[in-house]
Amino acid sequence: MTSATDSFPPSVVPRLIATDLDGTLLRDDKSVSERTIAALAAAEEAGVEVFFVTGRPARWMDVVSEHVHGHGLAICANGAAVVDLHAGGKVLEVRPLERNIALDVVRTLRDAAPGTSFAVETTVGIHYEPEYPPFFLDPGATVAPAEKLLHEEEPGSAAPVIKLLAHHPDLTPDGFLTLARTTAGDRASFTRSSQSALLEISGLGVSKASTLALCCAKRGISSDQVVAFGDMPNDVEMLSWAGTSYAMGNAHPDVIAAASGRTVANNEDGVAVVIERILQNLPPEGV
Repeated sequence: MTSATDSFPPSVVPRLIATDLDGTLLRDDKSVSERTIAALAAAEEAGVEVFFVTGRPARWMDVVSEHVHGHGLAICANGAAVVDLHAGGKVLEVRPLERNIALDVVRTLRDAAPGTSFAVETTVGIHYEPEYPPFFLDPGATVAPAEKLLHEEEPGSAAPVIKLLAHHPDLTPDGFLTLARTTAGDRASFTRSSQSALLEISGLGVSKASTLALCCAKRGISSDQVVAFGDMPNDVEMLSWAGTSYAMGNAHPDVIAAASGRTVANNEDGVAVVIERILQNLPPEGV
């Protein structure tokens, strides 16, 4: 495994940088440092596209929307949505979790892990159960049992479901993830990015990696031309897919194992450190 102090491989000229946000590009206070802003701008100016690839929904992208140059696209909700940040977070593509499958997953997890509470994230907002913890609950959200929230005849049910969230008050985060994948992994994709036992559930085969691969294919970009950054289990597939990838200094052990390199922590501008080194190694004529 290479470190952030190693030179970027001279034989590889990256065409795209894919970076997670929370715990990766953003500092713990959710800010983007001046050094990171400068590095992102320099990468785009050098002809290297930058994609934000996050578990966040489109409406929570204002923290970085002004720092997207060129195309302005971002991959949100762990790959379930591609959005245009230049158009105020307009959703361009959706890879939904079908409601009947989400209902089946809810029933399965209720049986396997009593005490689980749920939230339903759609393209227009989030809705949650009364027992669901108040993380970042949006004003105006519907509060009701998940079975009611997912019913096809409920108000707002026409909006595609992009993510089902499941929280357990007692299980360990990794233990809950393993249990969910064991009991329902044949019907949906399970991951996590929180320090608590909060699972993020998408349609089967939907991940940051699979949607990033689709976006890159449309641009004629191969995986070995991509550099990726991440810190939590929802980044593992993306880091494994990218030709070069970096785990943050604050990363989960599974992320460290999946990445080909490691940089310093998010609060130390680990993404910017690597981007600066990449740009130093670009050929004089650029990419």
